[in-house]
Amino acid sequence: MWNTEMEHPKTEQDLVAILSLTDSEEIEKLYKAARTLTEEIVGEKVHFRGIIEFSNICAKDCYYCGIRKSNTNVERYTIPDNAVIEAAKWAWKAGYGSIVMQSGEIESDAFTNKITDLLNAIAKETNGELGITLSLGEQSYETYKAWFDAGAKRYLLRIETTNRELYKTLHPADHSFDVRINALKNLRKAGYQVGTGVMIGLPGQSVEMLARDIIFFKEMDIDMIGMGPYIPHHQTPLADSMPDFEKIKERQFQKGLIMIAATRLFLRDINIAASTALQTLNNIGRELGIMAGANIIMPNITATEYRSSYQLYDNKPCLSDTSSMCHHCMEMRLSAYGVEIGLNEHGDSKHYAKRQ
Repeated sequence: MWNTEMEHPKTEQDLVAILSLTDSEEIEKLYKAARTLTEEIVGEKVHFRGIIEFSNICAKDCYYCGIRKSNTNVERYTIPDNAVIEAAKWAWKAGYGSIVMQSGEIESDAFTNKITDLLNAIAKETNGELGITLSLGEQSYETYKAWFDAGAKRYLLRIETTNRELYKTLHPADHSFDVRINALKNLRKAGYQVGTGVMIGLPGQSVEMLARDIIFFKEMDIDMIGMGPYIPHHQTPLADSMPDFEKIKERQFQKGLIMIAATRLFLRDINIAASTALQTLNNIGRELGIMAGANIIMPNITATEYRSSYQLYDNKPCLSDTSSMCHHCMEMRLSAYGVEIGLNEHGDSKHYAKRQ
């Protein structure tokens, strides 16, 4: 039963109560409370992060992911460096305060040097004005520090679930939960605004597990969250994990929004992204994510010829839309909800700034 005390959750039990809401009127009250808090503490503006998915080559073999290394049906690519730089320049000129550089997970000296060179080139071409987030997986502390020194100030490394047993069902035995936790600690040590996140509505996942995920975000002093509803990919070992997915996808979508709202109310001043996965399940999913407490949107600025080869889950939207189309579309969609876009602003985490 919704009550005003739920607007200030303090314990795991409080979070379980929120995540267990099913009454539509109570859920709407939850969303409104989360959006009001976002406006009061983080601000009314939504900030764009233009995402460049520059390579789908990955050394990981996660059971849920469409670009896992064992998927031989996906066409592998790496966008030329000059095209990555041009995409970053486009974002800068379009008023995006930031970009996200994302790829499959690769650990090598060549890859480290490639990213360092790209960061230096982008900083030069954008007068050092463009904020840069990296989402490049597990790396050594030395690599994280080299990229930070080259200009990347935010890093997103999703944990996917903080329940060790559930984690084992999603990854091969050589994918270490502890290594991933240590990577998050190394990111903090290197100086980044640190981001993580989970999949919501996984097979075998309980509301208690999701509540514990949110507790983990607080314990790790996370600055930003990127999370979304679980959507199966047909070319993975978990393809048949939800055979009735079409029947439950609306509930899956709702779980994603409730998780955003609960995280906002519990962590208050962090950045939370409205994921593209929300739009996969609902045409206005990202806008509704904003109205439920998110404050970041990541329009895709990857060249269209590569987008169909970077699908972590099925039915990813906007595969044929150009960068300009995505930009104008999100502007119009958000304006319909009275939401202002923070153009030419980094939109850094208030939580990070407070800690500094």
